[in-house]
Amino acid sequence: MAEKTVRIAIVGFGTVGSGVAKIILEDADYIAAKTGVRLQLAKVVDVDTKTKRKVALPKGVLTDDLDSVLNDKTIDIGIELIGGTKAAKEIQLKMLAAGKNVVTANKALLAKYGSELFAVAHKADKCIAFEASCAGGIPIISAMRTGLAANKIQGIYGIVNGTCNYILSNMSKKNMPFAEALKQAQEKGYAEADPTLDINGADTAHKLAILASMAFGYEITAEDISVEGIENIDIADIQYGKEMGYTLKLLAIGQRFNGGRIFLRVHPSFISSESALARVDGPFNAVNVFGHAVGGTLFYGRGAGMMPTASAVVADIIETAMGNSGRLFKYLKLEPRKKIGKYIGKIDQLASRFYIKLKVIDKPGVFAQIGNILAKNQISISGILQHEDINAKGIVPAIVITHMTEQKKITKALAAMSKLAAVKEKPVCIRIVDIPEDKD
Repeated sequence: MAEKTVRIAIVGFGTVGSGVAKIILEDADYIAAKTGVRLQLAKVVDVDTKTKRKVALPKGVLTDDLDSVLNDKTIDIGIELIGGTKAAKEIQLKMLAAGKNVVTANKALLAKYGSELFAVAHKADKCIAFEASCAGGIPIISAMRTGLAANKIQGIYGIVNGTCNYILSNMSKKNMPFAEALKQAQEKGYAEADPTLDINGADTAHKLAILASMAFGYEITAEDISVEGIENIDIADIQYGKEMGYTLKLLAIGQRFNGGRIFLRVHPSFISSESALARVDGPFNAVNVFGHAVGGTLFYGRGAGMMPTASAVVADIIETAMGNSGRLFKYLKLEPRKKIGKYIGKIDQLASRFYIKLKVIDKPGVFAQIGNILAKNQISISGILQHEDINAKGIVPAIVITHMTEQKKITKALAAMSKLAAVKEKPVCIRIVDIPEDKD
């Protein structure tokens, strides 16, 4: 079979864009020998054409003129890697209108405007490929859309933000305070100078919106997801959890129940220290996917960084160049938002087990008051942990683990406990997530 040459353009020459250019320029021969497709880097567009990058481009490739791409009929694929939503959306729409297929790693854009962009692409008979939008180099989108296509996905449990996982791993294993762990993550390049979207859970929610759309076949946005970040996590709670056999992770969770109802949430979660996800440390990502036929599957790897993310982008470029992405995208069917509203559950209706920490006066009768409040709200206690008052200050931490109960009942109980004279700080509440086990 004759070799096929495909000309591409990258818009955005930052970290990931540099990685994509590096792979194409250095590995074009290998890719051509393996796939029969020769990738040719025609243009790289960026507002900054002066700053020196880690990748040296051929003369005439780097430009600040987007029109040079849009007006070039020989360029087949446009790769949008600028991030953000407003400008990125306009660029993608312009590339589709110009007859280009689109590859993107932009999770925030797809979580907000994915349905709109997909509709435009379908109308233009073009495709949008987005493997790199979730979990970096892990081929989780491909797995959802092809390898697991025969399955009704019942649950997704994912660690999909390397910044948060690095912070929580260091807090747990090195007893490192949150601020110090965040600073170290920034120094190592795992966290941005402004890490807000990572630590407040928004980045994880963007990825969950995309994953859940692919898994459940619904048009889902980040607005459908209950989100809580890790910015208020105290190292003491991580250590108390360890004593009780739990590890703390920021999880993206999507669950489907009978009748098609789904619950989508991002929050700090105590999980069994024996579970596979509990052993995912540092900047690595992992996603547990449960299907009705296949059972449990686990996808693990580097979830961010220049080369892992570039790996996923170039994979999409190759699949698009070979026509595979176009055929797959043509048959991407998502239930429209106007039909799925009744299927999106609210977190206060969802049952879970909970970890509750109370700072209380060390005197008789306090636990009786707490127990009375829990009983009034129909909350059953599964376990209790209390440390002695080693500092002789008269205040001790009391840890309560509940049986399964609804969030709305816990919310009422916490409000009542906060009003007790014996409770000296705002109660801490962290959900305990029981990840299903795939057993014979």
